[in-house]
Order: sequence, then C-alpha cells, then structure tokens
Amino acid sequence: MNYSNLTQRYFDAAAALAGVLTGPGTGRGAAGSRAHGTWVQFDLRVDPGEARSIQAARFLAYACPHTIAAAAWMAEAAVGRSARAAAPDSAQGLRERFAIPVEKLGRLLIVEDAWNAAIKACTGSTAG
Repeated sequence: MNYSNLTQRYFDAAAALAGVLTGPGTGRGAAGSRAHGTWVQFDLRVDPGEARSIQAARFLAYACPHTIAAAAWMAEAAVGRSARAAAPDSAQGLRERFAIPVEKLGRLLIVEDAWNAAIKACTGSTAG
C-alpha cells in the first residue's frame, strides 16, 4: 500500500511518542480490541491548575500503519492544548490529513474513542 508522506513520517517517528504515563494528573483511555485488529490507548497528563492543559501524551496501538501514524500525531498535537477543548482532530479530519482510505474510517473512530476516554479519565467529562 502507498502511504502519504505524513503517514510515513509519523509512523516512522511513532516510537518517540509511544509509551505509558503514570502519576498524578494522568488519565488513560483505550478503545477497540486486538482480536478485531485495532486497539488504541492514550495516556494524558493534565496540569491540575485552572487551565487544565495537557502536559504530556503517549499512546500504544495495535493497528495498521495509518492508525499508528494518526495516534502518534494526536499525541504530539495534544501537548499544550486544553483538556477541555476538542481533540486535536476528528476521525474525518485525520482521514483527510493523512490521506487514509475511507474504508479505514472505523479505525480512526477507535482513535477518537480512545482519546475521549483518556480525556474523561483526566477531567471527568468528554471534550468537545
């Protein structure tokens, strides 16, 4: 399969954004299943102050290169954003940004669900 330059770049750089976070202010959310071929987890560390900004983000994924690249981009783009704001991009926005085939939109919805679960774990509510 041919991948866009952006997909290839974030897939190649994914290891730097992969991992887990622990400690105060950290929330974790996951979605999907390995049995069905796509599972994504985000760990977010949120500033406890009034701004509630995302200080750090990491991800783990069992997925195709498109999904891994999109999750890596989400983790990178999240840092400095308000945890109360919408995700850095929607599933459809990720599909367009990374030139992902429409038949993989369901996988990107899993990325979005994992993100929302992590935000809820950090803040007690979903962003949006």
